[in-house]
Amino acid sequence: MNVDWAALLTGMDIPPVEKIVRTTAVYLGILILVRLGGKRLLAQMNNLDLVVVLLLSNVVQNAIIGPDNSLVGGILGAVVLVAANAVLDRVAQRWPRIERLLEGGPTTIIRDGEVDKAALARVGLSVHDLNAGLMKSGADGPAEVELAQLIPGGELSVDLKRDEQAATHGELRDAVAEIKAYIDAQGGSR
Repeated sequence: MNVDWAALLTGMDIPPVEKIVRTTAVYLGILILVRLGGKRLLAQMNNLDLVVVLLLSNVVQNAIIGPDNSLVGGILGAVVLVAANAVLDRVAQRWPRIERLLEGGPTTIIRDGEVDKAALARVGLSVHDLNAGLMKSGADGPAEVELAQLIPGGELSVDLKRDEQAATHGELRDAVAEIKAYIDAQGGSR
């Protein structure tokens, strides 16, 4: 088996500038699709979502590489993807408006124990998915929640009502000390 190393390493079938433009355009296109797809895709990826993500990568592969199967062409595409992501990430960190445009804002799903069914439907979460997320956060149900939001990146942020929060070691120690002081004061007054 003869390997044409020169063609493998440098035989790019499309010019490097075209490869950069193709890769950047596909990156931005997928970014827009994921942004429009919503937070649910990131929050609770199910089997259907996984299939879409896998097929999406295969579908756009030719748009990035074109007829080029060279090693250098593949590495150039990968470098452009990583660089574009790094640049957009830094731009978003520096300018909050751009971050909000790229990632969106939090969506309030529960306020004062009441589920906002319209918001739940808008982000594409089922009641089952919501309850699973609440259980992971220590809530038995929506009634125990002060505020629950689906934040950009797909994580469910849950603030429990004060009476539903677990006591810390320090809070327990203070409560025991307070009870001891009360008992000592009662015993001393007899």
